[in-house]
Amino acid sequence: MSLQRVFANPKFLSRVLLVDGLATGATALLLLFAADLLAPLLQLPAGLLRTAGLICVPFVLWVLALSRRPAPPHRAMAIVVAINVAWVAGSAWVAFGGTWQPSALGIAFVCAQALAVLAFAELGWFGLRASRPAPPVAAAAR
Repeated sequence: MSLQRVFANPKFLSRVLLVDGLATGATALLLLFAADLLAPLLQLPAGLLRTAGLICVPFVLWVLALSRRPAPPHRAMAIVVAINVAWVAGSAWVAFGGTWQPSALGIAFVCAQALAVLAFAELGWFGLRASRPAPPVAAAAR
C-alpha cells in the first residue's frame, strides 16, 4: 500500500488527531503536575512549565473532539497543523533563543517534544493534502 493511499484513508486524519490529543494530554499532565520536579532538572521556571501545560488543555479537548468525527473539517485540520507548527517555533525559541538558559536535559526535553509535535504537524499536513477534494472536471469541448 502506498503512502499516498495511507494518507488518503478517510480514517487517517481522525487517527492522527486522536494520537496527537493523547500525546499532548500526557505532556500537559506532566507539565501541570510535575513542574516543580522538572524545573530544576530542565533549568526552566516551574511557572513556564505549568503555563505550557495549561495552554495545552483546551487544545487537547478540541483535538480529541475533532478526532471523534469521521472526517475532520479541512479548515479545522489546517488550524491544528498551524497550531502545532507555532508550538514547534515557540519550543525552538525556549530551547535556543529565549529568556532562559535550559540545561542540556532541558534542551533535549524541549526538542524531543517539539519533534513529536512536528511529526503530528507533518502527518496532519500530508493527510490534509491527500484528502482534499479533486478539482472539478471541465466540461468536454464539443
